[in-house]
Amino acid sequence: MKHYPFILFYLFCNVFVYAFHGSIWVYLFCFFVFSAVVVWGSFDITLGYFINNITHKRTKIKEVALTFDDGPTEFTPKFLDILKENQVKATFFCIGKQIEKHPEIFQRIINEGHIIGNHTLSHSNNTGFLSTSKMVEEIEKCDEIISKTGKIKTDLYRPPFGVTNPNIAKAIKKTHKKSIGWNVRSLDTIIEDEKKIYRKVTKGLKKGSIVLLHDTSEKTYNVLVDLLLFLKDKKYSTFTIDTITNSKKND
Repeated sequence: MKHYPFILFYLFCNVFVYAFHGSIWVYLFCFFVFSAVVVWGSFDITLGYFINNITHKRTKIKEVALTFDDGPTEFTPKFLDILKENQVKATFFCIGKQIEKHPEIFQRIINEGHIIGNHTLSHSNNTGFLSTSKMVEEIEKCDEIISKTGKIKTDLYRPPFGVTNPNIAKAIKKTHKKSIGWNVRSLDTIIEDEKKIYRKVTKGLKKGSIVLLHDTSEKTYNVLVDLLLFLKDKKYSTFTIDTITNSKKND
């Protein structure tokens, strides 16, 4: 666990307490400010508040990474079809229980040259409240399913919801994972309007961007079709996450 947030909080409080002669209101003010920063740091993966996250690639050329979370699902084959048609390789962060539901689709992802990442066993809604041991279990059990089903290993990990905290940071280190974030979030699981999703993604694209999408719906598939045309028109190439982490390709 990183201790610097708490050290800074301690120093911050003492400076203000000294300045305002120990006022309880100063303590409360410091507490609420610190709490707000911690919450923000927990939910904004781009900050790297608790652990360093890879959120983009440093590059001078026009290239982006397409990443897909929460699969495999019944929609994934359509995503694979359009990616194959456009000769694009992507990175899929898969949920262990979803792999068990769709082992053939998972194997197809691997066979077609895409990169696999760990997205925990169950993608629990309580992820932010789980203990370190429970998070380690979530990651390791997903690894077991990936290995058993696909005969591969991966050191790539994406935190569900992009949530990090001290327990999750410890679990990532204990399982020797590389935490992968993004700097373009489509919000395709929240926004219903395909055009809004498309605009949000294309507006945020930069050289080296990592784009977060989900292979879980028809609307995101439709967005992907238009996005691939956009990338081609703007002369963007694509890269997979393993190329910036020195990971062995689906080892």
